[in-house]
Amino acid sequence: MDFFTNNLAQSLFVVGLIFMVVEVMVLGFSTFVLFFVGLAAMVTGALLYLGILPDSVLSAMFSTGILTLIAALLLWKPLKRMQSNVSVKKTKSDFTNHCFILKEAVSPTQSPKHHYSGVEWALISEKPIAAGTKVEVTMAEVGKLHIKAVEP
Repeated sequence: MDFFTNNLAQSLFVVGLIFMVVEVMVLGFSTFVLFFVGLAAMVTGALLYLGILPDSVLSAMFSTGILTLIAALLLWKPLKRMQSNVSVKKTKSDFTNHCFILKEAVSPTQSPKHHYSGVEWALISEKPIAAGTKVEVTMAEVGKLHIKAVEP
């Protein structure tokens, strides 16, 4: 504890940096709380280092708390807006466009299994498809292959 208080500015800067890294790398920038506290700790460390704030633990804690509140008030909406801009574009998987011959009939109420790539997949189709028909995978989900009949 003596080392922390003797090197308060540097310690706060390092702790703030660690909080920000944990927020971004571990939590995936999902809560913002550690980001705000880390940012406030880094700014407080800089203010202590420049001599703007008195070099005491009490002033450092008070400053960190106030700066956390200010950062949260100023940055919450812009960060939340940034977080909501998510691409809805479907990703293309390796299974898409894979063609094979059906061994069993498939319908919206009937989902037989198909063994492919070491996995048993449930076959999903919006329209009935007879056994022996050549089909193509249109989309892959966890344990499910969406298929459609391929025109000859």
